[in-house]
Amino acid sequence: MLKEFKAFAMRGNVVDMAVGIVIGGAFGKIIASFVKDVLMPPIGLLMGGVDFSSLYINLGSGSYDSLALAEKAGEPVLRYGLFINTVVDFTIIAFAIFMVVNAMNKAKKKEAEKPAAEPTTKKCPECLSEIPIPAKRCAHCTSVLAAA
Repeated sequence: MLKEFKAFAMRGNVVDMAVGIVIGGAFGKIIASFVKDVLMPPIGLLMGGVDFSSLYINLGSGSYDSLALAEKAGEPVLRYGLFINTVVDFTIIAFAIFMVVNAMNKAKKKEAEKPAAEPTTKKCPECLSEIPIPAKRCAHCTSVLAAA
């Protein structure tokens, strides 16, 4: 069973998928930091100094000046500001992945569209050896080749 697991784990697809998951997780953290620390503060400033991460609706009976105070009191809250940040995170990550996949597909398409190289050799009709196309006599069997 150990040999089967090793064979499974070392297959190219599994290793590629593992690398993709690790890189994707790190990329997600970078995007989350970008949204939280770089993108949302200026957007909040443009909207009158709103800090999206602190936006909430108190579902409890008390009244609190901040999300931290409401959570400390144990009140149930809807943190819709964090939800907005998460939606922005997702949108940016989805767009970035779309751009990478789109670029890879275009590169593959260009590779597939490349014309095949012109052949430089042909087969001798007598001995079937590979000979240069402009040859008039086969170097292997010395037969005279028909003019093309």
